[in-house]
Amino acid sequence: MKETIFETLKKLNFTEYEAKAYVTLLEESPLTGYAVAKNSGVPRSRVYEVLDSLAIRGDILVSPGNTPQYTPVPAKELIKNRRREAEENFELAEKSLAEFERSAYDRENIWNITGRNEILDKVKDCILSTKKRILLEVWKEEFEELESELRQAAKRGVNVTIIAYGEIASEIANVYLHYMGHEITEEYGGRWLVISTDDSEVVAGIVSLGKDSRAAWTRHVGLVMPITEVMIHDLYLMEIMEKHRELLEESFGENLVNLRRKFSIHPDFKKHYVK
Repeated sequence: MKETIFETLKKLNFTEYEAKAYVTLLEESPLTGYAVAKNSGVPRSRVYEVLDSLAIRGDILVSPGNTPQYTPVPAKELIKNRRREAEENFELAEKSLAEFERSAYDRENIWNITGRNEILDKVKDCILSTKKRILLEVWKEEFEELESELRQAAKRGVNVTIIAYGEIASEIANVYLHYMGHEITEEYGGRWLVISTDDSEVVAGIVSLGKDSRAAWTRHVGLVMPITEVMIHDLYLMEIMEKHRELLEESFGENLVNLRRKFSIHPDFKKHYVK
């Protein structure tokens, strides 16, 4: 049991001797340095150095006098202090390293991501760093996994617009139900996901193949701009279909099938992108 506690304390930046001295004081205190050495197994030649280190860090308290005595900070307080220090260090690191974020992923590269979970993790990162607008094409299955991050973005004042394939309802986003969700799923043989954030970053790929799912992530303007514009044109078309569906289908067939037939190179409309 003690060995497990010692290993845990080491993960909180205790040395082996510091861990032994601290646990000894938790078991019985106050103690003199001599008693700590005797009860903990810390060598007498090192015990005062160890106790001084713990005291400077605030993990134990010292009662001065001819024979100083030591008592530990309670375990709950120690954990609370360590948690606060860790959070402060993470915040400091985040601020200090932020200036390198853009240089780490220059705008000329396209990065491959493999695996559905990995793709969704990257999309979540993009959502959490968005400042103004999110455009998202998504199926219900993936939306449910991204909803928490989207909600956080909306609370920050980010405009969230979703082109939904399947029934998606959300009070935190402008949701456009695609009028051909089922047909498009059939044509492409799977579900994809496309997200554009702040018109500066894009993730796009197939997400229905589990570990074999694959996507591209980029800040390359040559891809971000046209992908974002295609999504905006999808929104244009859905607004137009909502208001003038009967007239458009009279000219171009149900769900504009005649236009799809005109511009498809596949007689059965199957894109065969997913192997």
